[in-house]
Amino acid sequence: MTDLKEQSQQLEFFEIPSPCIGVCESGPRGYCKGCFRSRDERLYWLKVNDAAKRKIISACVRRKKAKMAKLRQAQVLESEKAAKQFSLFDKPPKSS
Repeated sequence: MTDLKEQSQQLEFFEIPSPCIGVCESGPRGYCKGCFRSRDERLYWLKVNDAAKRKIISACVRRKKAKMAKLRQAQVLESEKAAKQFSLFDKPPKSS
């Protein structure tokens, strides 16, 4: 059973690179605005093993997707709001 478990583990030939993109600024929830890591995840990156690094990276991907979805939602709401406005030169909408 241990042989099968050992075979199923992926061999790591390369070091897992840091997801840092050089935008090192904390957002309102404490995550980096560039890589979406928490303060502790940034601080201990060089000390954690590869499995932990993969978990951190997948958490960063989830955080980034959530942030992008929130931004898209805000853009949609803003465009809907702008579409509802009418010019002073347009005829006012008919009231029912």
